[in-house]
Amino acid sequence: MKRVAAVDLGASSGRVMLGVVGNGRLDLTEINRFWNGSVSVCGTLHWDILHLYRSMLDGLRAAGLVDGIGIDSWAVDYGLLDASGRLLSNPVHYRDSRTDGVMEHVLARVSTAELYSITGLQQLPFNTIYQLAAEELLGQAAKLLMIPDLLGYWLTGEAGAERTNASTTQLYDVRAREWSETLAARVGVPLGILPELREPGDVVGTVLPATELAAGTPVVAVGSHDTASSVVAVPAGDERFAYISSGTWSLVGLELEQPVLTDEAREANFTNEGGVDGRIRFLRNVMGLWILQECQRIWEDDDLEGLLRDAAGTPAFAVLIDPDAPEFLAPGNMPARIDERCRATGQEPPRSRAAAVRCVLESLALAYRRTLREAQTIADRPVDVLHVIGGGSQNELLCQLTADACGLPVLAGPVEASALGNVLVQARALGEPLPDLGAMRALVRSTHRLRRYEPQGKPADWDAAESRLYGAS
Repeated sequence: MKRVAAVDLGASSGRVMLGVVGNGRLDLTEINRFWNGSVSVCGTLHWDILHLYRSMLDGLRAAGLVDGIGIDSWAVDYGLLDASGRLLSNPVHYRDSRTDGVMEHVLARVSTAELYSITGLQQLPFNTIYQLAAEELLGQAAKLLMIPDLLGYWLTGEAGAERTNASTTQLYDVRAREWSETLAARVGVPLGILPELREPGDVVGTVLPATELAAGTPVVAVGSHDTASSVVAVPAGDERFAYISSGTWSLVGLELEQPVLTDEAREANFTNEGGVDGRIRFLRNVMGLWILQECQRIWEDDDLEGLLRDAAGTPAFAVLIDPDAPEFLAPGNMPARIDERCRATGQEPPRSRAAAVRCVLESLALAYRRTLREAQTIADRPVDVLHVIGGGSQNELLCQLTADACGLPVLAGPVEASALGNVLVQARALGEPLPDLGAMRALVRSTHRLRRYEPQGKPADWDAAESRLYGAS
């Protein structure tokens, strides 16, 4: 029986979870949940990394003695250390405007086709490569650490880069599974700041006495990109599945053995990110529940259950938006932006909050439908079932709309998928007999309740809505 602590940091909240694994058990208990988000300082959006570190330590102390600690978080963002190991500045938030227009300058030095042939990554304006091109402190940096690696460094004093998060930087060769010296040189990133790569499951060090935790506790490199950990906990019984890791972002895709680096995949903007046990997460980012979260913030309405209940009773397909339109990326007045988008596409804006919620969720379901169909075609991988994991798996209306839109049964759960994947990889590294992903997923299936949603409604209605949405946008 292994007792491990999972530090799981999402883009809107963080948590420390206590996991117990062994003898057919997979238990997860929340120890500490804390706020996470952007902090604007002199016009720049930052992460409050010291708040996250302190909250992590508070949770780990409350968890007591554990056999191991693992850390996962969102991708692409980083901290820069100087030659003495000190953090040069609070990490900048990927939604900050410093990367506006930067992609074009980078692509003048290295083409989209060449970038994709090496990294297999979706073009997003906030990818690490573009952040580094806008980085004012790059010349002072001795080491770059992704967020989970930075927090692990403060725990152990050991610097490194876990592969699943490294694979999101657009500086990682997805076939060679190494940093790309060619790309680093072409875009002006000093190769020396890129740390040694680690595998999920490597013990990276032990806790330092200065942390006031139990010194000597192993810190394990898990799938440190939270989606990589989430996919470990997809309760699939065979390979004919797709997944949506649903939260602030929605990651919609397939699990493959090899990357797909074709022109078709590049033109459709699919990404090939590293997964646990050498798998590839072939997926596309969809904006996710961020738009709804920002609407609730502007409305000052935290009654999500009531909003969803009212939205379920509003007319279908009254208003549709492209959730991946660039105006929805940054924080701000999302209801007003929805209205503006509707007017720009010849639609009357939603007349109520319920109608706006329905608009967001139906538009997300249509984006999922489009993405999933393209993924199956490009990867030549048929799908029998769609797993929705993460916080969005609790959104019953969205899950049903997703089943309807995609024409597939949806299995919703587990909610804390990233923490579960974190725990499972740790337990295996520490000696628990979980030889492969199949064994881990079987344990999730046997210990967690899933909710099934069968497709309803008329497929022709969704066909018409998809044609209307993407024709108009």
